[in-house]
Amino acid sequence: MKISVLTLFPEFIKSLESFSMIGRAIDDGILDLEVTDIRDFAVNKYLQVDDYPYGGGPGMLMQAKPIVEAIESVKTKNSKVYYMSPQGKVLKQDMLLSLSKEEHIILVNGHYEGIDQRVIDNYIDEEISIGDYVLTGGELPSMVLIDGVTRLLDGVLAGEESFSDESHFNGLLEYPQYTRPKEFRGHSVPDILLSGDHEKIRKYRLRESIRNTLNKRPDLLDEKNLNKEEKEILNDLLEGGNGNGFY
Repeated sequence: MKISVLTLFPEFIKSLESFSMIGRAIDDGILDLEVTDIRDFAVNKYLQVDDYPYGGGPGMLMQAKPIVEAIESVKTKNSKVYYMSPQGKVLKQDMLLSLSKEEHIILVNGHYEGIDQRVIDNYIDEEISIGDYVLTGGELPSMVLIDGVTRLLDGVLAGEESFSDESHFNGLLEYPQYTRPKEFRGHSVPDILLSGDHEKIRKYRLRESIRNTLNKRPDLLDEKNLNKEEKEILNDLLEGGNGNGFY
């Protein structure tokens, strides 16, 4: 997969190349991370890429020409162009999964007060947000997206099991996890995890995953199409059951 990032701060994005998982993906040829400096397409010798907005208003706006020419310099017929924007569709796990299946994505990073609307209307396939807040530029959102997409690429993690049980992958939050020692300052690992009974452990983890979601993000349960087993567990939790009949 190839990801091209268009930015005014290329060194910021290039720092990802030394990040363990992303660095390995690049070294193994799984990910091709390309970084393009929008200032290379500036309108004058002073490397100006912004100007005052028509109609007045605070701040400066990135001009259309440098951005469009930067897009055109990396775009192919199989490219999808995304603008990292607080006005975009909020990035979720299903979107990351969809993006990970693309051949080439281009991430446009705005700065200042944003970019000329003509770029968005005519050269952007979709706007993407990482949350309902405003940041200085698109670099941090791009880095979040790159990290989330990279770990879903075949060969980056040990296997699908490495992420299929994680929070949000299946619409639920992840179950609690424990490692050695068995006891720490009087706090013990749940006995069932030491039982060796894989089916009981599976059921226990599913129940704890649903409990975790119910306590922390109940809105996710409204969006998930629960199967019969999950519905029974949820109903028991809502009724205050101890769960002994489920594992």
